[in-house]
Amino acid sequence: MQVIELNHVAIHVANVEASVAFYRDVLGLEPKERPTFDFPGAWFKLGNQELHLIGNRTDIVNSHSRGTHFALRVNNLKALEDFLREKETRFTNIQSRADGVQQLFVMDPDGHYIEFCEM
Repeated sequence: MQVIELNHVAIHVANVEASVAFYRDVLGLEPKERPTFDFPGAWFKLGNQELHLIGNRTDIVNSHSRGTHFALRVNNLKALEDFLREKETRFTNIQSRADGVQQLFVMDPDGHYIEFCEM
């Protein structure tokens, strides 16, 4: 067995519609057709991979910049910061990782942390 690539990231959300609006309208991810399952959700293109939202979350989200999160590479972190400010979205200040990469974190409607980094 050989791992070939990451296929998708899945996160559990309380309100699929609110999360779809966030990932589509704030983060600019492109929705992707989703098979008909017996539970609510939505899929998005995420580069060559996918983001799967799974609805009906009732458990507390345990996410943090130094804990459970996923990271997306962008080409202009400052432009993203300005855009997020306009959208009144929760995010951290741009900071440098120990390896010099610039990063900021965004929190989605459920409190999931998403790292954006510029290399």
